[in-house]
Amino acid sequence: MTGLASTVQIRRSDDHVDVIALNDVRLRQFDTAVPWREFRWYRKQRHFSGSYWSATMEAPVGYESRLEYVNLLLADFDPRVVWILSQPFLLDGDDRGTRRKHVPDYLFVHADESGCVVDVKPAEKLSRPKVRDSLGWSRRVIEGHGWEYRVQSEPDPVVLANVRFLAGYRRRFQFLESEVDGAAELLSTPVTFGEAVRAVTAITADPRLARSVVLHLMWTRRLHTDLTRVLDITSLLET
Repeated sequence: MTGLASTVQIRRSDDHVDVIALNDVRLRQFDTAVPWREFRWYRKQRHFSGSYWSATMEAPVGYESRLEYVNLLLADFDPRVVWILSQPFLLDGDDRGTRRKHVPDYLFVHADESGCVVDVKPAEKLSRPKVRDSLGWSRRVIEGHGWEYRVQSEPDPVVLANVRFLAGYRRRFQFLESEVDGAAELLSTPVTFGEAVRAVTAITADPRLARSVVLHLMWTRRLHTDLTRVLDITSLLET
C-alpha cells in the first residue's frame, strides 16, 4: 500500500527535523512543530505572503498567497477548528513507482480531536495533470491514515466578505467579558441586527461599542445569521 511507504518530516522549533513513518504519526507530535518553510517577503515575489493573527491560536499564522489567506480566515471562523498549523510537514513517498514530495498548506485539529489536512489551489489549476496527480496522491495517503483531506479553492464571495468584516471583531481581549455575556443573555430570541445594537446599548451605554459587541458575538458564533446574504441592519440574528 502507498501509505505504508510514506514518511512525514516534521520541523521543530530548534531546526531539528523528525522523520516519522506516516502510520506512526499522531496529532500530538505537531505540538512543537513549526512551518516547513519560512514565510518570506521580497520585492517582485510572485505570491503575496503574510501573517494573520488567528483568534483560534491567539497567535500569528503564516500564509503564502492571498488565496491561502482567505481560506485561513474562514478556518479561523469555523467553530469546529480548535488548532491550526501552516505548512505542517513534508510528505514523502511512492506513488505507483513515482517518488513524490509535498508540503500541504494547513493542518487543522477539530474539536472532536480529528485531523484535517488542507491544500489550497485556485480552481483553474485543479484540472492540470501535474496538480491533479499530486493532490490525488496526497488524498489517498492522508485519508488512508484516517485523517480528513480537503482541497480548497476560491470561497463564496459574499460569505468571504461577511467573514472578513466580522474578523475585525475577533479579538476577545478587546471586549469586557461581562458586557459580552450580558449581551448574549439579552439577545436570546431572534432579532434583527439593528434591534440587537439598540438593545445592547443599554449595557454598554455607547451604540458604537454595542455594535462591536454584537459583531463579536457573531464572530464567536454565539449569534448566527445567513452569511450568504450581505450583512445589514435587517439581518436576522439567532442564538
